[in-house]
Amino acid sequence: MHDTKRGSEEVDEVPEEIGETTNLLVIATKINEQNEADLQNCEFESTSSDEMQNKKKPKYPKSVFFIVSNEFCERFSFYGMRTILSIYITDMLLYSESDAKIIFHAFTVLVYFFPLFGAMLADSYLGKFKTIFYVSIVYACGNIILALAATKPIGLPPVEFTMIGLLLIAIGTGGIKPCVAAFGGDQFTLPQQTKQLAAFFSMFYFAINSGSFVSTFLTPVLREQECFGGAQCFTLAFGVPGVLMIISIIIFGLGKPLYKIKEPEGNMVIQVSKCIGNAISEKSKSKEKKEHWLDHAIPEYGESLVKDVKALLRVLILYIPLPVFWALFDQQGTGWTFMARRMDGDIGFYTILPDQIQVINPLLVMFFIPLFDMVVYPMLTRCKVLRTPLQRLVMGGLLAAIAFAMSAGISMVIESETPILPRAGTGQVTFYNIGKELKLTSPTDEKINITVPEMGYVLLDESVTGSITKSFLAGDLPIELTFEEKTTMGYYLSYSGIQSFTDSFAKSEQGLPIVRTLIRNKLEDRNYEITYILGDMQEKVTKKDEPVALKKPGEYSIKIGEYLSQKIEFKLGGVYTVLVDAFSDTQMNVVPNTITPYNRVHMLWIIPQYVVITVAEIMFSITGLEFSYSQAPLSMKSVLQAGWLLTTCIGNLIVVIIEAIEPFEKQSNNFFLYAALMLIDMVIFALMAMRYKYVKQGDTVTEDDGIENIAFSKSNETKMST
Repeated sequence: MHDTKRGSEEVDEVPEEIGETTNLLVIATKINEQNEADLQNCEFESTSSDEMQNKKKPKYPKSVFFIVSNEFCERFSFYGMRTILSIYITDMLLYSESDAKIIFHAFTVLVYFFPLFGAMLADSYLGKFKTIFYVSIVYACGNIILALAATKPIGLPPVEFTMIGLLLIAIGTGGIKPCVAAFGGDQFTLPQQTKQLAAFFSMFYFAINSGSFVSTFLTPVLREQECFGGAQCFTLAFGVPGVLMIISIIIFGLGKPLYKIKEPEGNMVIQVSKCIGNAISEKSKSKEKKEHWLDHAIPEYGESLVKDVKALLRVLILYIPLPVFWALFDQQGTGWTFMARRMDGDIGFYTILPDQIQVINPLLVMFFIPLFDMVVYPMLTRCKVLRTPLQRLVMGGLLAAIAFAMSAGISMVIESETPILPRAGTGQVTFYNIGKELKLTSPTDEKINITVPEMGYVLLDESVTGSITKSFLAGDLPIELTFEEKTTMGYYLSYSGIQSFTDSFAKSEQGLPIVRTLIRNKLEDRNYEITYILGDMQEKVTKKDEPVALKKPGEYSIKIGEYLSQKIEFKLGGVYTVLVDAFSDTQMNVVPNTITPYNRVHMLWIIPQYVVITVAEIMFSITGLEFSYSQAPLSMKSVLQAGWLLTTCIGNLIVVIIEAIEPFEKQSNNFFLYAALMLIDMVIFALMAMRYKYVKQGDTVTEDDGIENIAFSKSNETKMST
């Protein structure tokens, strides 16, 4: 990828999109820091400063608008799909939350692993344009397959086709990730268009975050629509991002006549790998002692490359603890989303959907970056606090640990309201009283004297292995109640005798209200039709005594035959049993019972932890990128980008491993575990950082150095000196 002899019109290692998108605005800011005086003072080998100024200023490349539009559509497609993915895996593929986290983060592992191959393909074989175009087609095919897998009437095996679709999407988004920003940079003539390149990166960054923001808000709304007889429409929610990906390919292809397309020049990642491999091989064969084990590769690869690889390894060693940060950060799409499903999103005029809460991060990122650059960092520098990049990295990691400790605290409050369900060795019975107050007694135990309130219920627990049946008196009527291990049995008296069903206090995994309707009517042959009505939406009860998950919270009217009740409010997460005493077709007593409390913790309580994790991202991700670029040799920038991507890849792999082990049943304990891991990890990193000696880059810029030296030489020396 790096060529030691290229003209000033070419872009040398234009910074690529790495992990999260926040680095692009930093890159643009750094390039803007280089004023005209910096460029005029640079000594170019073949072109003097005066001759440069006399040259005609190149026109702004129109081709970049196709690239920016392409990036908006692609990021819309990726983040839109990713926002609802964990909920799709639990609701449609019927995996547990733990398994859904494994699948989600395994997918993310691939997303950040395939960029290595995308970069190699672009730099060694196809070039950036062909790589982006061909791999985007693979990407779009993955979107289409994913949408078809979610379409029940088609009848495709949903699990198998979902996995195929996700694999193709990972290949696609991973393959183009290291190419698009660099391809955009190729369109500019340097150093004449340095400022225009900075503006491009700002525009490119805005396209990424606006695409992310719009899709993160919109796709959960599309998911909530009804289609094919289901309460959720993942076909539409995946289909719209798929259409945007197809549009992305069309836009990118239309710009081909305007693009500057460069031939592949070789990939530095491959060169570094070969150099290290050669050093290891030669060291094992040779008995000669060298000052450094990499010196064994000098005869084959030259002293210059070996020296750069040594400098590279010094930085990569510091990368070892960094994956833990991404293990926490990327759980916004899984652990924090699942937590949001157990919270109340009602804000009066609108109900926030659990997956929509993720929109907070891109909003805060766009606000915090200029705030930190203009206010926070200058203030910290004046106070002589957190002045060095590694200090800020440590603080970013500690803030991530604090964010997860906060989420663990919220989870503990949520879990305190979780109903106690029957487990091994216990059984439960709920006895519903559809009528006046009733006494429940035992013919064999005088101590049992239970009052069941009018139109209410009681819950009875019993230690049991297998099942047992106990005799009771409901008033004067003898009844038998069966306790089954790990089961809640429900009973109620009708005019014809005792009725039973399998009851449940468990909340909906989707966070929706669950309602069960029990009717006692004097005309026992009358089979009433039951419908729950909210505005224009109607939810019919198709089977007697069966629970119904209402599509949304709100004040419902209940239509029973010809009778229409007054409005009853059902809230997110609540489990309700509506008791109906039907005296006639037009006269009924309808009373709701809250079996499990609704979600009392409001979703807005998540915002503080999002603020903390976003500040952590600013201090960790952006500072890490700045540090990496400033400390690595110019020829090693692309290798560092690959290393940075791998920290995200390994971080998500950590989540996969932990979730596969399932160390804890409670979500709060899992959050505490991740917070503790992050804390220990940052202690180790801080000890490593204390031993690190910063490298100062020189000020001299030559024609061979290209954009990276122009962009980073002076600004990095200033930062390192503070």
